[in-house]
Amino acid sequence: QVQLVESGGGLVQAGGSLKLSCTTSGSIFSIAIMGWYRQAPGKQRELVANINSVGSTNYADSVKGRFTISRDNAKNTVYLQMNSLKPEDTAVYYCNMKTHGNWGQGYWGRGTQVTVSS
Repeated sequence: QVQLVESGGGLVQAGGSLKLSCTTSGSIFSIAIMGWYRQAPGKQRELVANINSVGSTNYADSVKGRFTISRDNAKNTVYLQMNSLKPEDTAVYYCNMKTHGNWGQGYWGRGTQVTVSS
């Protein structure tokens, strides 16, 4: 049973920073494509950033230059450093892992709330 556990969400003022973490169990993390998605109220879930097994990254245009995704394979953990936060970044942030046996939808965490006040 693959489990992903997110942490690090919270309430922050505009211009502030937060760092999200997602830790998973299992030995399949090192080959996984790890991603952070977010879903704001009334909106569809969208990709924020992802990182593959060799560290190549991809970002949504709305977060380029402000967010940084990274991974620590020794800790089975992926991070999302979020700087210069804006009220429009308010959403539930979800961790996703695509890996052997589930390269389609992947596995999902339960999400962590990020709220940015103006």
